[in-house]
Amino acid sequence: VQLQAFGGGLVQAGGSLRLSCAASGRTFSRYAMGWFRQAPGKEREFVVAISWSGVSTYYVDSVKGRFTISRDNAKNTVYLQMNSLKPEDTAVYYCAAGPHISAYEYDYWGQGTLVTVSS
Repeated sequence: VQLQAFGGGLVQAGGSLRLSCAASGRTFSRYAMGWFRQAPGKEREFVVAISWSGVSTYYVDSVKGRFTISRDNAKNTVYLQMNSLKPEDTAVYYCAAGPHISAYEYDYWGQGTLVTVSS
């Protein structure tokens, strides 16, 4: 599976962005998908994951109620809707594919898209 994330940009605090992650290959629907982020000078951290069916999701506490993950298996795409953005959300966001919904186990990674939230 090859992944490409896009949709990042510059937004003011309180604003919204939607990230997309397009996957190649016919097996996309077999994978759980996750979003991670890496802020400047910090380690990469888990943000959210969604099961292969889209039924189950798992959010890190800091984004609950603000971010929403979804997927469209017919389009081989997973989305991350980010609302009420804060400066601390500034990071490079990566999508990843793995065997099951998890904060850790991912086999394939996209190249990342930069999100900058200004105060």
